[in-house]
Formats: sequence, structure tokens, C-alpha cells
Amino acid sequence: MDKSQLVRTTTDETVGDDGGRRLAVEEVERVLDTVFGTVDRPGVIAGALKEGETVTLGSFGSFHGENGTAAFRPGKALTEFLHDETS
Repeated sequence: MDKSQLVRTTTDETVGDDGGRRLAVEEVERVLDTVFGTVDRPGVIAGALKEGETVTLGSFGSFHGENGTAAFRPGKALTEFLHDETS
């Protein structure tokens, strides 16, 4: 999945069960660019890692710096989902 597919899929998933407003493609793209960064500007995650912080995204997992490199440690829920161990 490339960025444009991620933006489209995320946009499609933003309408909740309550029938709330669907986010615009531009809104989703702006949020993803802010979190993950662009070629021109680092994102919030990169900035936190550079400051020595760990970024934890609940049961999805966490990003941390490891010898000057970004590393990802999947959380329990993500690991269970990938192994078809969820109910």
C-alpha cells in the first residue's frame, strides 16, 4: 500500500457507525504528513525519536530510536491480529 492508497482507505474508514462526517482526503493527508513527515519536513514521530523519546501508539506498537535508527516494536494486539489470534 502506498501513501495515496493509505490516504484513500483511511478516508473511507473515517465514517463511523454513527454516520458522522467523513473526513476529506486533504484532511487525512495533512494529518498523515504531520505524524509521519514528508520529504521537506520531518513528522512528529521523527521529531520525538530525535529527542530520545519513544512514541507508543497503544496496542499497535511503539517507535523508538536504536543507535541512530528508527525501530518499530509491534504491540500485542497487532501481533495477535497478524497471527489470526484475535476473536
